[in-house]
Amino acid sequence: MSIALLSNRSPAPFFKRPLLTAMMTAFVATVSVAGCSSPESNDSEPADAKTENQTADNAANVANNDAVSVEKITVDTVKGTVDLAMNPSPLVVYDMTLMQDLAALDVAVDGMPSGLKLDNLQSKTQPEPKTVGTVFEPDLEALNAMQPQAILVGSRMAEKYDALSSIAPTLDMTIDTANIYESSKQRLHDLGALFGKSAQAAKLQGNIDGLIDETKTLTEDKGKGLVVMVNGNKLSTYGDKSRYGFIHTVLDIPMADDQIADARHGQPISFEYIQKTNPDWLFVIDRSAAIGEDGAGAKAVLDNPLVAQTNAWSKQQVVYLSPDSYLAFGGYYQWMQDLTTIKTAFANAK
Repeated sequence: MSIALLSNRSPAPFFKRPLLTAMMTAFVATVSVAGCSSPESNDSEPADAKTENQTADNAANVANNDAVSVEKITVDTVKGTVDLAMNPSPLVVYDMTLMQDLAALDVAVDGMPSGLKLDNLQSKTQPEPKTVGTVFEPDLEALNAMQPQAILVGSRMAEKYDALSSIAPTLDMTIDTANIYESSKQRLHDLGALFGKSAQAAKLQGNIDGLIDETKTLTEDKGKGLVVMVNGNKLSTYGDKSRYGFIHTVLDIPMADDQIADARHGQPISFEYIQKTNPDWLFVIDRSAAIGEDGAGAKAVLDNPLVAQTNAWSKQQVVYLSPDSYLAFGGYYQWMQDLTTIKTAFANAK
């Protein structure tokens, strides 16, 4: 039986979302199944995902990277289309956001960079992966020795795309930080289809969406928020088009300052700025702690007379986001951890 999967959903107008077109081959007859285009929503599954789920069931929804009879799968990535076998193995991944999604999907990764700071980046059923460089610099010798069938990268390794793609098919699955929810949702869906895990991917997305809905019921009319990153003694803030924009665009928490400049590393600010802006809620990322640097923590840095004058500090409405929010933003476990933290904080608000 030959089953052709067509992932042909219309992309959202504000960013390019990876789409998958897959062809799986068995042995007897030929059947063609094409998924129809349908808009995404939080409470319904895209038509092409349902088609892929049927295929995943037919392939026994393999646990890790078990062999499946496959002709070809084409993935539309940031760099264009890439052709590769379904369930590619050996598999190398350099992006922590992708690692979180694959771990949640129980997909084994054969090669990872060294020095990773998070403990939720590997499937619990997989053997220890080989080291293939760092998150910024690949070890080309190790990659050549491994001969991977696919290499997955995100923003930190994207500039090494040409060198990596000369070794194996390389998928640049960099997340769109300006639309992190939709982009991460599409990426999780695509990984599910690529590894025969569409049903599990839909379940994981349902977990995220359910927690979003629960949190939104608590954030309504509870005041304005300001996202602040603490990096040693340096401060910066992020707006609704940043990797932390989901706080405003998904959870509907108004911005305390709607004029924040859109910058990759945030807009530099001072304690005086925080005092003047006077947010009702502070959402804090401790970059130094996330990357393992020594020094005063974010709580100690922000504990000063100017910040103490804000509504957020005086009402103890300061939410410390997870290290994952900096290292693996948009990953499954980042969503679940930070949404739970925010939900709990608003549920306990006085």
